[in-house]
Amino acid sequence: MVNLGKTLIIVGIIFLIVGVVFVVFKRIPFGLGKLPGDIIIKKENFSFYFPLTTSIIISVVISFILFVISKFLNK
Repeated sequence: MVNLGKTLIIVGIIFLIVGVVFVVFKRIPFGLGKLPGDIIIKKENFSFYFPLTTSIIISVVISFILFVISKFLNK
């Protein structure tokens, strides 16, 4: 069974890194949010934005990071 203390420390470090990235870059870094496949609809008094491709990429990256972390915690 995974030690809860280690898990909380790792999750805290991940949140810290993400927070520092957002403070340093002030915007979403690396062009995320403006990728092909992101849905943008603009009309006169209406604007709709759904970052579909960005969401998929972020999901894959987070899944990979959690997979690697789980491999290290299960040793």
